[in-house]
Amino acid sequence: MSDGDGGARSDSAPAGRRGNDAAARIDVGVLVAHSPDADADLLASFADRTARDAVDELAAATDADWRIHCAEPDPLADGAPRRPSEFLDEAALHMVKRPYDLVVVATDVPLTSREERVVEGLASPLARVAVVSTRRLTRRPGREAVRTLDSPAVRWNAATLLVHLFGHVFGGSHDDGGVMAPFSFDPSRRSVPSFDADVASHLDAIAARIPEADASRGRLRRLAFHALSLARNPRIVFSTLLQSRAPLLPFSLPRLSTAAVTPTLILVFSAEAWDVGLNLTNRTAALFAAGSVVAAAVHILYVQRLSFPREHSQVITEHMALVNVTVFLILVAAMAGLFALVGSIMLLIELAVFPPNLMTNWPSLEDPTVGMVDLVRVGAFISTLGVLSGALAGGIENRMALRHLALFRDRP
Repeated sequence: MSDGDGGARSDSAPAGRRGNDAAARIDVGVLVAHSPDADADLLASFADRTARDAVDELAAATDADWRIHCAEPDPLADGAPRRPSEFLDEAALHMVKRPYDLVVVATDVPLTSREERVVEGLASPLARVAVVSTRRLTRRPGREAVRTLDSPAVRWNAATLLVHLFGHVFGGSHDDGGVMAPFSFDPSRRSVPSFDADVASHLDAIAARIPEADASRGRLRRLAFHALSLARNPRIVFSTLLQSRAPLLPFSLPRLSTAAVTPTLILVFSAEAWDVGLNLTNRTAALFAAGSVVAAAVHILYVQRLSFPREHSQVITEHMALVNVTVFLILVAAMAGLFALVGSIMLLIELAVFPPNLMTNWPSLEDPTVGMVDLVRVGAFISTLGVLSGALAGGIENRMALRHLALFRDRP
């Protein structure tokens, strides 16, 4: 059944999904991304069947009306391995245009985790996107295909995996047991395990809050909507921020780190940099550093187009606003981590390499004594310039890697 624009098949028309029915209605969009050599129709049929098998279990665990909407298959340029973040832009666009509450992406190309391991699927609780790859479901590592997509083992393991991933989207963990136990392929599986009773109650409470609020166009209105979304959902944002290990992101972005460190190696031996750093007040140095970290994060956010959705859209949903807020906070934490990295290098040079008595002989100093606080302040000032240089000259060499590290779990 067409959804009205010829771009999707659905078991019900999506109009009126944000009505005031007694039971919450949850619309699940199913996207198919296939390699050039894949059978697109077979993969689309597999994705549709897997989604319907999964929502049967989810409907039993929640007091919600689950509906499936299958979009037309979308070809990929090649069959190379992909991170789940590479499907985010298309998923976000479908979420705000259709609109969908959750999106499932089914693909036949290998799916890689943070550790570059090939996995069966990954989920982003914040973005409400689950990506399932048939590669590990139909193949054993290092061997050719040994199972077909329409085999019972593949069918029920895929449905179990999707329910498991949806459980993560709704806040479930591997400690919850039942279908939330760590996923592994079971050749004898012929049904989907159930949720434990307490987990089902938790899922039902979350499902009752879907659908959610949205905001139309207008910069000020959208900015206020983002702030309000954060105020209403601080827990999921800050838990995602903690799991992302954002301050360590500069180690995964070598171009950014190199562009930040290189000019500071010159500035640390510059008399002008020392003159300014030594004559700054501690408060001015701190405010300059904080402002530069935020400015660098804003610059990267807009220049690299890391906000969602990337294409022009009439509305933005609350959870998409939370994704944008989280990405921005992760960038702020990453820039703070870059500041700490450059600052530690500068302090090490000041203490171990720079001649200790050189500055005391400079006529520009009113007080010839240079203490530890002065060294920290000079290092902070130079590091601030390094962070700005890194953001302007280096940027993010792989925006998909940043989204992957920030938004997706590291295992199914």
